[in-house]
Amino acid sequence: MTSSGTNPATAAGTAAWELLLPAASAPARARGRTLQAALREAVRSGRLSPGTRLPSSRDLAADLGVSRGLVTEAYEQLTAEGYLRSGRGAGTWVGGSVRAARTRARDLAPGTPGTRADFVAGTPDLSLFPRAAWAAAHRAVLADLPHQALGYPDPRGLPHLRAALAELLARRRGVVADPERLVVVSGVAQATCLLGSVLHARGTRAVGVEDPGSPQHTSLYASVGVGTVPLPLDGEGPALGPLHESGVRAVVTTPSHQFPTGIACSARRRTGLLDWARSVDGIVFEDDYDGDFRYDRAPVGALQGLDPERVVYAGSVSKSLAPGLRLGWLLVPDSLADEVVERKRTMDLGHPTVDQALFARFVERGDYDRQLRRCQRAYRERRDTLVAALEECFPGVRLSGIAAGLHLIAALPRRYGPEERFLARVGGAGVAVRSLASYAHARAGAVPGTGELPAPGGGPDEGGGGGGADGGSTDDDARPSRASGAEGDAGVRLVLGYAHLPPARIRAGVRLMAEAARA
Repeated sequence: MTSSGTNPATAAGTAAWELLLPAASAPARARGRTLQAALREAVRSGRLSPGTRLPSSRDLAADLGVSRGLVTEAYEQLTAEGYLRSGRGAGTWVGGSVRAARTRARDLAPGTPGTRADFVAGTPDLSLFPRAAWAAAHRAVLADLPHQALGYPDPRGLPHLRAALAELLARRRGVVADPERLVVVSGVAQATCLLGSVLHARGTRAVGVEDPGSPQHTSLYASVGVGTVPLPLDGEGPALGPLHESGVRAVVTTPSHQFPTGIACSARRRTGLLDWARSVDGIVFEDDYDGDFRYDRAPVGALQGLDPERVVYAGSVSKSLAPGLRLGWLLVPDSLADEVVERKRTMDLGHPTVDQALFARFVERGDYDRQLRRCQRAYRERRDTLVAALEECFPGVRLSGIAAGLHLIAALPRRYGPEERFLARVGGAGVAVRSLASYAHARAGAVPGTGELPAPGGGPDEGGGGGGADGGSTDDDARPSRASGAEGDAGVRLVLGYAHLPPARIRAGVRLMAEAARA
């Protein structure tokens, strides 16, 4: 007896009875499993604390109105799992090894909740996802897929998907696409880690990345033990002088539509990148993240088509279908193919078979081409809407970057600055937007001799007349931007995403941003 006159075993019996009584009313077939689950949860939650002596199986069975065998079986099972401990003639006790984890499910998906207008770049319009066509393809695939196809797949991907992708990429992006060198991956992020791990195994400890550029590159390469060297841009793409001086033998680039500046590599700069790769026996990793979306002319072909043995090419459906599908491709030179495939095998044993077969059917039947045309029309309209709204609400705005992709750069007149104050005002009004400077890497990328990020409108696609190490551009893209103005050369420089916003929300969001800026 305790000093208060209460027997601990009796107290534990009462507690156990109260906790376990609902289990006793479960259907007969499930009563044993329910009793075990209830007792397990009582220990995990601490309601039955470590060191508590439980009532005998006979007493607990009588209290619950169940058979003694049911309680004995529950005690034996939880003792085997470590939740309880028992000794001959010593009774059954709650063990001391249980440490309950907090049961909560957080959502770590990226997003900007609570905003009235979201201009953060990088997200497509997920409402354009072709649900009906995708569902039909899914049903057809499940009906036709042979049983053996549900086993572990070729780590490169299903042969008929790789063949379909090779035809698609050669036709739309001008790549040299051998299905034997295509690897199906779960997006460009996995492609990056695959390549990085292979390069690390070969002794590479650093790769060059565009600055400003994607903020994910540093963390992705760091996850496989590879560092990143920020390389500045000029008006034609990655500046060649700093690239040669960096000592790296691999560089990541977005030549068709640089993120975030929006420039396209000139023909001369493309040649320069390949000459550099040959001179150092290196590689160029081409991230063709939105190469299908060009609104003023046919898209420029991928860099990989010029030298398939020096360029690793990656793309995905994240901008054309949905990033949540986690589906992409990696096209590698022969010299890297075996190592990449083996690394893919050890990483995940291959991409999900049903998803691959579904996408193969989607491509082969022309559904993917139709989806691309649908997105092209929608995104062109939204870009035009954003341009018109900016010119109306921010007189003197200067726009830069080619007419492509899912974002543009807007340089607002000096009177809207300083930039920090502008961002604070529009953020306080519920407008999510990022500045161009926020995409700079840890070491701020600088155009040689200036200490500044590349100026909008200075590249070959905006009629800037060159300014890079190679002089002026000879690219056919050279043309002035629609909006210009001397005041736009300084002040506030924004990266504005528009693809995920309907035209009405774009107009309303720009008006809200202008009102906040003038407050």
